[in-house]
Amino acid sequence: MKKVIVTGGSRGIGRACVELFSENDCAVAFIYCSNDEAAEECADETGAYPIKADLSDPEDAEWAYNKAVEYLGGVDILVNNAGISSSGLVTDMTDDEWVRVINTNLSSAFYMSRAAAHDFVRQQSGAIVNIGSVWGRCGASCEVAYSTSKAGIRGLTLSMAKELGPSGVRVNCVEPGVIDTDMNACYDDDDIAELCEQTPLYRIGDPAEVAELVYFLASEKASFITAQIIGVDGGFGI
Repeated sequence: MKKVIVTGGSRGIGRACVELFSENDCAVAFIYCSNDEAAEECADETGAYPIKADLSDPEDAEWAYNKAVEYLGGVDILVNNAGISSSGLVTDMTDDEWVRVINTNLSSAFYMSRAAAHDFVRQQSGAIVNIGSVWGRCGASCEVAYSTSKAGIRGLTLSMAKELGPSGVRVNCVEPGVIDTDMNACYDDDDIAELCEQTPLYRIGDPAEVAELVYFLASEKASFITAQIIGVDGGFGI
């Protein structure tokens, strides 16, 4: 039985990952930040173990990781999905907002990966799947902090893949496009229609479609795949 940690696991893509891994007989612990109701619902439906923590804080991240490993009895797979968005002009962005987005989206993935790397290197196996974004590849106007954080996820993925590969650890990145999640609930019908027009498949994606790729990359079927950055964006990023 594979032991899996999913960050940002109470909603959206993270929850879809929790559901899919749980359905495939994995032991799953998921970390969430604030939505107790969503976390309780996810735990009840999947049997996964919820842990509340602020992963933008290194001490909280270390505590949450250790709590998950203690519950699971080890770890084989880490899915770094925790993230928030922030929209607005770069000239209006405050220092606090910049730090909040970068630490939540990028630093949290580093903190969790650093903790997992100790275990993965010792056991000479493991898989990390980072959730980036199409905006990390092509950038988004009025999304400078978010785009920068997700571009950083690309670099983190490639660097760790080279460093950890000799220890049998694989690191890959999935870059979703516009997905039907709470993060994108800010878009109205006209916005969604416009985004669909910019997508070759002419629709937005479903969290389960992203989870399928995450599951594959974490599985033994992808045993010779590492350092890859793969879009699940309906062609939006071309």
